[in-house]
Amino acid sequence: MSYRTNPDRILDSIDRARNRDAESQRFHLDRQAVGRDLDTEMPDVDATNPERVKRVFKVVERAYTKAAQRSELGRLAARFQSVGDIHHHHARGDVSVSIQYLDHDRPDDVGMAPFEVRPYELVEARKETKTTRADVNALKILRRELHRGVLSAYQKVEPRIRDALRERADMGHVQVQVTVDLRPAE
Repeated sequence: MSYRTNPDRILDSIDRARNRDAESQRFHLDRQAVGRDLDTEMPDVDATNPERVKRVFKVVERAYTKAAQRSELGRLAARFQSVGDIHHHHARGDVSVSIQYLDHDRPDDVGMAPFEVRPYELVEARKETKTTRADVNALKILRRELHRGVLSAYQKVEPRIRDALRERADMGHVQVQVTVDLRPAE
């Protein structure tokens, strides 16, 4: 089979071109979907620690919801066109949760959870969605990984949140940023 007619080489060439574009400075943000939320309501002075932890978790939930609804997540899912076509091709990503205490000098609390998406997961998603569109199946997988990643990253950062509560850093504005970063695995 010649170079022009070999489908694996054609798909590899397309992937290399996409990777070059994604890695270039101009397309750096195409790899990410970001959700941000700011809570400006101050908790009561006599609020208990569980109430204050719930407040921070609610801000994380709202930021997660915004990240899951972003159009950038659809663009990330569109990059999966070739993941399902090549049996050894897969993608790696990270979900990060950053909690910023804007009215306190405490540094940001950041938690990160890595994930991988393999072609067999697209096959399983195809069975659930009953469609062969790779972007629809990838969107389902990305949202599932986003959910798992946010919970995992939050669990990693929860001890630092409790330290911030002891320092009363949460008594001001709290901003949370949830980021999904996706890149092809080599």
